[in-house]
Amino acid sequence: MFDIEYKGANCITISTKKMNFIFDPKLSVVGLKDVSVKNGVSIATEARFAVVDSSAVLQIEGPGEYEIAEVSVRAIRATRHLDTSSDEPICTMYRVEVGDVRIAVIGNIAPKLSEDQLESLGVVDLLVIPVGGNGYTLDAVSAATITRQIDPHVVIPVHYADNTLNYEVPQDNVDLFEKEIAATVEEVGPKYKVKASSSIPQVLTVVKIERS
Repeated sequence: MFDIEYKGANCITISTKKMNFIFDPKLSVVGLKDVSVKNGVSIATEARFAVVDSSAVLQIEGPGEYEIAEVSVRAIRATRHLDTSSDEPICTMYRVEVGDVRIAVIGNIAPKLSEDQLESLGVVDLLVIPVGGNGYTLDAVSAATITRQIDPHVVIPVHYADNTLNYEVPQDNVDLFEKEIAATVEEVGPKYKVKASSSIPQVLTVVKIERS
């Protein structure tokens, strides 16, 4: 049905037979090469993580509902982790539907979701969430709290300590989140392959994808 790859920071790709969806492709902010969005859909949780490329099929950076290559994308405004409730929300969360599988992709957001945001996300099977903390993004405790709010079957942690990346702020190791969430951990290598909704664990599972 689709594959998920982790590229570093908040960047993941969701690849179906018809289209590649690239989230936060601007990896030059952490010292890596930007991920190509050519002939794919570029999706940014913040404008500064977007790559402007006319060869992209579609570029999404803000609220709205989109349908492309039999995939539905709902974009939901959120407050950035570094901002206060009085600041204008500049982050975007995403609900992605591939067939009958629902995926939520959460960027560097404030550590509590409102009832309206939870309602917009709806039922979620897979959650992609940053866990590195230290004031830059969600830490292990906040990420675990939001995970419990959303109540997915699978949680994929991103944006955690990696010696090959130059984060603006040092990030915590992913094992802090694993201890906090206290769920089964499954290491899947460089790709998480979802062949059908029935292949998704029914008990909360942390899926660790090796950065590729």
